[in-house]
Amino acid sequence: MGAPLRLNLFQRAMLRWRDLHPYNPVHVICVPTALEPARLRACIAERLEQIGLAGLAVDRSRRRVRYRSGPVAVDLTVVDAEGDASAALCRLIEREFNRPFVADRVENPIRFFAIDEGNAFRLALVYDHFVASGDSIARLLTAIASCAGMPQRTWPPLVLQHAPATYRNLLLRHPLWALRAALALPRMIAGARRAYRPRYADVEDGANAYRELRIDAPQAAALRAAAKAWDVTLNELLMAAMLLALSPHALDRRREPRRSELALASILNMRRDFGPDAQDALNPFLAAFRVSHAVPDGMALSELALEVHAQAARVKRGHLYLQSLIALGVSALLWPMLSLRRRHAFFPKYFAVWAGITSLDVDALWARSADAGCEGLDYLRAVPTGPLCPVVFAVTAARGALNVGIAYRTAAFSRPALERLAADFMRAIASARAESGA
Repeated sequence: MGAPLRLNLFQRAMLRWRDLHPYNPVHVICVPTALEPARLRACIAERLEQIGLAGLAVDRSRRRVRYRSGPVAVDLTVVDAEGDASAALCRLIEREFNRPFVADRVENPIRFFAIDEGNAFRLALVYDHFVASGDSIARLLTAIASCAGMPQRTWPPLVLQHAPATYRNLLLRHPLWALRAALALPRMIAGARRAYRPRYADVEDGANAYRELRIDAPQAAALRAAAKAWDVTLNELLMAAMLLALSPHALDRRREPRRSELALASILNMRRDFGPDAQDALNPFLAAFRVSHAVPDGMALSELALEVHAQAARVKRGHLYLQSLIALGVSALLWPMLSLRRRHAFFPKYFAVWAGITSLDVDALWARSADAGCEGLDYLRAVPTGPLCPVVFAVTAARGALNVGIAYRTAAFSRPALERLAADFMRAIASARAESGA
């Protein structure tokens, strides 16, 4: 085992979340060559050994983790597509969402499955989320696929020596950021009290299911053009579309005297805030910010996107996303005093959000490699909900298109209800072109 490394605040929260239900994101890369299982297994072992990830042991009491180097026991399952690779992928993602990693003395926090499509294959990496963030996993998975059949690319090395880059050091280095976030807490709390709470048939049922959407390259280009015309970010436009799609599923809020708004959370990667120590680290440096709106009937996407932008811009300008870290710290203090049921209900009650969004531009990651070509590749992600919200949209930009993996709690959304939500979201997306003229 290597030297013990400190778990950061977000990692410790993820460990608490996985105590309630597995918290396993899934990344999938589509490789346009025939699958050779033995070669793939060797490539996985080689890349994991390079970053020293043969296993780990977590010391929860001391907030430390030790990584084990050396030979890797590769956990790889190969399945045949049997004519419908997309259906097979959906079934496997749902299985991996709800399948815990074995938390023995030494844990292997990464496993793989491959779907053989004859002349191509889909390679999926499943990971215990406290270990890594999406951008570093995308680099790792692309490096494995490169070894297993794609044209070779040169990538900056992934490292695990991340002890200097802690949240505590960040707050000490930027005390004004922390002070602004703390002073703005009353406003955040007031906003949380206006948020309509999602409904669960059983709040202790954390089972996740999965649905995939694809926004093709021409439609994605039109979305980007609309965002530029309205002077909002693509992420803000997508959040506005999510609010419009969710609104019909929460009509009871219209009768609420106080909790009449829908709230969303956007996951934010703080890697840049941590400076050079964090740029090539595998572990996550994440925060979140929240936007909310009453979403009156008949509201146009452009108008809602501008209001989402106003809230998001204020958060980013003042670094108020640090409030999410304060909230995680408070939940950590309260957690030991809560029963199991109250732990499940903590976030739905006190930080009510209906959905989350996490965005990743793998086109930008690929463009930074020595060989920028990515012909024939595709990439998608699926990120589970955790206890925070009933739906998560994982938006991945790849080959000019946007792949949207939707994870949802089955205790909150039935499959027919989720299908309606997906259709409403795509209708909202389509309205961007009409409104902007793009």
